[in-house]
Amino acid sequence: MVSRLIASNLESTVKLNDGITMPLFGLGVYQIENNCPELVAAAINHGYRLIDTAEFYHNEEGVGSGLKQSGKKREDIFIVSKWWPSREGTQGALKSLDRCLKGLQSDYVDLYLLHAPQGGHCAEAYRALIDAKKQGKIRSLGVSNFGVTHLEALAKLGLDKPSVNQIELHPWQQKKDIVKYCREHDITVMGYSPLAKGQKVQDKTVSEIAKKLSKTPAQILIRWSVQHGFITIPKTSQASRLQSNADVFDWSIPEEDMKVLDALGDKPWSCTWDPTNNTLKEAGLQ
Repeated sequence: MVSRLIASNLESTVKLNDGITMPLFGLGVYQIENNCPELVAAAINHGYRLIDTAEFYHNEEGVGSGLKQSGKKREDIFIVSKWWPSREGTQGALKSLDRCLKGLQSDYVDLYLLHAPQGGHCAEAYRALIDAKKQGKIRSLGVSNFGVTHLEALAKLGLDKPSVNQIELHPWQQKKDIVKYCREHDITVMGYSPLAKGQKVQDKTVSEIAKKLSKTPAQILIRWSVQHGFITIPKTSQASRLQSNADVFDWSIPEEDMKVLDALGDKPWSCTWDPTNNTLKEAGLQ
C-alpha cells in the first residue's frame, strides 16, 4: 500500500511504483492557450516543478516554449502529458507522443497518460507506449480517468501497472473507491480540478472555513487536496495567482473542518465529464 505523503513545499516529491520521482504539486494548463509560454515560465521561476498538459489541451508547444523561456534545465522540470484515446489506437498513440515531444522540444516526456478509457483500443495502445518507455521517450506511464474495473482489466491483461491515475478530485467528487484501489495497489493518485473549475469558490461551507482560517476559498480547496495526499495541480490563467495558489504548505485545515469538507461528498457533484464508468468495450480493455 502507498504511504500517503503530504507536500510540505513546491519541491516535495513522491517516488512512483517504477522508481521515478515526481513532484507532489504543480500547474495545470487546461484551456491555457494565448499566454501559455509566459504563464509556464512564470510558474517555473516561482518554484513550480510540475506542469500538466495534454494533447487535448492544444498547448504542449506552449509548455515547451515556456520551459525554454524560464531558462531552467529540462531535467529540473517534470512534465505530464496525455494521449487522447481514439479509434486510431496504437498508431494514434505513437503519433500523438511524437507530436508531444516535438511540441515540448524534448526527446522525452516525464509522465505520459492515457487520458481516458475510451476509443476502443486502450490495451493495444498501452502496450505500444510500454515499448516507447523502453525506448526512452517516456519516463513513466500512467492513466487518467480510469475506474477500478479499468485498472483491474489492465492487471488481468498482464500489462505493466500504471504509475499514476489522474482523476477529478475535490470535496464534491472524492471517488473513494478508485482512491482506495490505487493506494492498495501502489498507484499514485493525482487529482485534477481541485478548484472545481471555480464553480464552488463561493460555496457557503468553504467560505466559512476560509474566513475562520484567514485564507481564500481557493486556498482551502487546494489545501484539502494537498492534505489528502493527492498530487495537486491547480490551474490558473493569471500569473498573479501562482503565489497564492502555492501558499498552502505552512498551515493546515483542522481535522474537524476537514470532516466538514469531506461531508460535502455525500452529495456528489462533478464539474466535468466522468469516463470512469465507461465499459471495458468502450475502452478496448476486454
